[in-house]
Amino acid sequence: MSDALFWEQHVCLPHSTSAEVGELLRYARPGGAYICVNVGYAPTTAAQTRALLNHFRAGIERDDHLMLAATVDDVDAAHADDRIAVAFDLEDAGPLEGDLDLVAEFYAAGVRSLLPTYNLRNAAGSGCLDTHDDGLTRYGRDLVARMNEVGMLVDGSHCGIRTALDLCAASTDPVIYSHSGLRAVWDHPRNITDEQAVAVAETGGVIGIPGVGIFLGPNTATVDAMVAHIDHAVSLVGIDHVGIGSDFAFDADDINAEIARNPHLFPESMTRWGLVQLIEPETLLLLESALADRGYAPEHVAAIAGGNFRRVATQVWQPPAG
Repeated sequence: MSDALFWEQHVCLPHSTSAEVGELLRYARPGGAYICVNVGYAPTTAAQTRALLNHFRAGIERDDHLMLAATVDDVDAAHADDRIAVAFDLEDAGPLEGDLDLVAEFYAAGVRSLLPTYNLRNAAGSGCLDTHDDGLTRYGRDLVARMNEVGMLVDGSHCGIRTALDLCAASTDPVIYSHSGLRAVWDHPRNITDEQAVAVAETGGVIGIPGVGIFLGPNTATVDAMVAHIDHAVSLVGIDHVGIGSDFAFDADDINAEIARNPHLFPESMTRWGLVQLIEPETLLLLESALADRGYAPEHVAAIAGGNFRRVATQVWQPPAG
């Protein structure tokens, strides 16, 4: 393990105001880390997102090993002090409740990225599980414009193919995939095509490779499986456009229990291999060594581990208002 910046673009704490932010300390390492924590998805209301943000922010402020990251300078300060910097993301436009003014409100509270559609069609566009993708809607385009205006990263994960390509065409800033594997390596509807990967790279963006077994292979939650996706992405779009977004869920046991109780409520693409396996944070931190063992140069390991997402954040994030 090196002491280069480690940037984890997407994880999920329980959506509960009793959730413990101290779980994020499982990412503790020399050089610290940046972690982007989810605070809402399709069914989440604006009020629930505000409550989660308030709860998570208060917990982070009470813990000397954690710090809120409003700017890239904050991330760099955490890196220098071996601390963990934290910001937030939204998986769906649903928590905005149609009010684009909430983009600025949530940005001010620490939300630094948003993906417009979570698996299925909504007011912004189509999802990756829809049988037909009509692309980004007028509202979706207005949403992208507002996100560009305030400095929030536009994220294509969970979006349908056409909708995601429209995001790249509509955004004036780099677009990311926070947590998506490569469909050419493993054909899963949550993974992205080579066309999508190239389109994001052409915006200057980054693809965050996940650590979810069903996205990496037939429930293959291993570092080697993750490296296979990284290898393909690097060969396709280059070192500068690949990063990490493990999609680790700290309440994975609860999620798997719900799948086991009600498999009919979940798509077959999620249930066909049994309980979903995830790469744990402690295992994810071995990825740098695995890449080095694979022959990646130190500067390339550092780029994938954190440098690439840091570069994009430097380009996109705006200073807090006031």
